[in-house]
Amino acid sequence: MLRQSLQQKLQQKLTPQQIQLMKLIQLPTLAFEQRVKEEIEENPALEEGKEENPEKMDLDNSATEDFDDRGEVIDAQDINIDEYLSDDETPEWKLRINNHSADDDEKKVPYAQGESFTEYLKSQLASFQLDEKQRKIAEFLIGSINDNGYLRSDIIEIVDDLAFNQNIFAEEEEVEKILKMIQELDPPGVGARDLKESLIIQLKRKKPTPERELAIKILEEAFDYFINKKYKKLQAKFNINEEQLKGAINEIVKLNPKPGNAFNTRGSYVEHIIPDFIINVEDGNIEVSLNTKNAPELHISPAYTEMLKAYKADKTKAQKEAVMFIKQKLDSAKWFIDAVNQRHETLLKTMNAIVDFQKEYFLTGDERKIKPMILKNIAEQIGMDISTVSRVASSKYMQTPYGVKLLKDLFSESMKNEQGEDVSTIRIKNVLKSIIDEENKRKPLTDEQLAKKLKERGFPIARRTIAKYREQLGIPVARLRKEI
Repeated sequence: MLRQSLQQKLQQKLTPQQIQLMKLIQLPTLAFEQRVKEEIEENPALEEGKEENPEKMDLDNSATEDFDDRGEVIDAQDINIDEYLSDDETPEWKLRINNHSADDDEKKVPYAQGESFTEYLKSQLASFQLDEKQRKIAEFLIGSINDNGYLRSDIIEIVDDLAFNQNIFAEEEEVEKILKMIQELDPPGVGARDLKESLIIQLKRKKPTPERELAIKILEEAFDYFINKKYKKLQAKFNINEEQLKGAINEIVKLNPKPGNAFNTRGSYVEHIIPDFIINVEDGNIEVSLNTKNAPELHISPAYTEMLKAYKADKTKAQKEAVMFIKQKLDSAKWFIDAVNQRHETLLKTMNAIVDFQKEYFLTGDERKIKPMILKNIAEQIGMDISTVSRVASSKYMQTPYGVKLLKDLFSESMKNEQGEDVSTIRIKNVLKSIIDEENKRKPLTDEQLAKKLKERGFPIARRTIAKYREQLGIPVARLRKEI
C-alpha cells in the first residue's frame, strides 16, 4: 500500500570550496607544498610565479557557477558533506580499462629496493648444510619471524602449518633443532620465542666473563626476580654481593631487547621537521610569520583567460563545449588561489591569537609560564569554530628561539593550586618529572609519596591523577625505577 508522508531532516551541507579550504588548513607545510604542486600539474589554468600584468578576469556570472562533467550547472545546496567526504577519490577499479595495448604501458625506471630482513636471514642459510626438507623448514621458520626478530608462533603450531600449508611432515624435535640453527644467525638474539630466550642467546654469543655467566644464571633461574627488580632476593638466591649483581645487570642492560631492529636501522633515515610557523622575539616584541618560502606564488593563466574571450565570441555549438571546459579550469584555479590565501590568513590569525594568549611563555621560553589553554579559548578569541582551530593545531610545528615545538603541546587543561590559581597541567607534569629525576633511585617514590611531594609544592593532586600523569610522561612505577 502506497502512503505519502512528510519528514523533517537537518543536514549540514558545505560547498566544494569550503571542503577544499578545510583540507588545506589541516595540511602541514610539506604536504601543503606537495598539494600545490599537484594542483599546478592537474590544472593548466593555474600557473606559478608572479603575474607580470595582473588584470581582473573578465568572466560573466556563469563563470562562477559549478559545472559537472557534462557541463550542467551544479547547485551547491545539493551537495551532502558526508557523501562528498566519503567518496573523495574515485575507486581505482572504475578507472581501469582492459582494451589497451602493450604500447600504452608506462615505461618507468623502478626504484632500487634494499634487502629485506627476511631475505637477509635466508641468505645466511648457505653456511649450513641442509637437505631440501630442512631448508624448507628453515625458510618457513624465518618467514614466521616478525620485524622485532621474534618467532611469532609456537613450535607445535609451526609443525601443523608445515603439514597443512607446505605438505611437509616433521616432528617437533626436528623443527626445534633447525630453530637452534636459525638462532645462530645475525643479528644475535634473532629467532627467540620471548625476551628471556633472546637475552640468553645474545649473552652466550659473547666472550665468557664472570659477570656474563652470572647474568645468564639470573636470566635462566630467576627471570621474574630480575624483571621485577627484586635485587635483595637475587643476592640471597645466588649468594652474591651488590657489586657482583650490579656487574651482571650492566651486562644485561647492554643487550638489544628487539634484535630485529639492529637490521632495520640500516635502512632508516632521519626525518626532518619543517616548521609551519616562524616566531621571532626581539626587544619584547613577538613576530609571527608563515613558513612559505618553498610555496610558489599562484595566478590564473592569462592565456586561458584570453582563450575564453575568443571562444565566447563564437556562438556555434561546437565552441560551447570548449567554453565549458575553460570555465571549469578557470573556476577551479580561482577557487584554489582563494583557498590558499584564506588558509594563510586563518593560520596567521590563529597563531597570533595563541601567541597573544601565551605571551609570557614566548617572551621567556619558560614552560612554567604556559597558561592553561584549550581549543575553545582560541576559537572564541578569533571568532571561528573549534574544529578550525583543531585543524590548525593538528600536526603543525613552530620554530621559536627556544627550539622547534609541536603546536598542540601548548594546549592543556587547568587545575587549581592551593592559592586558587589556574595552573596548566604541563607545568604540573614538569614539576612531577623533576621530583622523580631527583628521587633516590635505591628507594623510588611511590605515587602516594609523589602526591605528598606535589602537595608540599602547592599542587593538591590525587594519587590516581599522579599515576595518569606519570604514564603520560612514560615513567614506570616505583618498583621498576629501582636501581642498585
